[in-house]
Amino acid sequence: MRVCLASTSPARLMLLRQFGIRPLTLAPDVDEEAVVAAVEAAEERTLAPDEHVLLLARRKAADVAARLHDDIPEFDGIVIGGDSMFELDGEVLGKPYTPENATARWKAMRGRTGVLHSGHAVVRVSPAEPPREVHATAAASVSFVEDVTDAEIEAYVASGEPLHVAGAFTVDSLGGAFISRVEGDPSTVVGMSVSTLRLLVRELGVEWTDLWNTTDPSVEGTAAL
Repeated sequence: MRVCLASTSPARLMLLRQFGIRPLTLAPDVDEEAVVAAVEAAEERTLAPDEHVLLLARRKAADVAARLHDDIPEFDGIVIGGDSMFELDGEVLGKPYTPENATARWKAMRGRTGVLHSGHAVVRVSPAEPPREVHATAAASVSFVEDVTDAEIEAYVASGEPLHVAGAFTVDSLGGAFISRVEGDPSTVVGMSVSTLRLLVRELGVEWTDLWNTTDPSVEGTAAL
């Protein structure tokens, strides 16, 4: 059973590898801001965080599944798409991108608790059958230590780690020292809820354990079409 991760996120790739899966990885060709803007305009409302991440996870998985069908017609396996965003007091916090934004985020988050929303989509791709897709969301609350100092924030931001991750933090690397508690599946905070993925894979008639210790035959690590 082949596995393709519709993402080039190092955190998501590392997570799957930790759970015994070495997938093909392909970057989805999805304009995230345009997709969300189009749906919100059509529905004349702002998407809730769980709707936002699920929409993007599904679009990413669908894009990569379609490309696999065209470019690797013999592909027989699953495609996994994901998206995450952090919510604090009703405000959605995406990737900060700049040191100034990341610093402001951390000063606002210390001593507080927010929710990390993660969307998941899994597509079963087979040469003999049309694609089948299942999806779900997961959430985990994250509490930050109150005594993180301005100097610690400055050093963390200078590391570059928080600039390109949802909410400006990680739980499995340098940022983990400044997090006091996670409620929910901890892997959700890394980028995907592995327990949620397991249930989705089973819905498609695939056992999670069948994905263990597999390396896609076309790659060793990362590839692109």
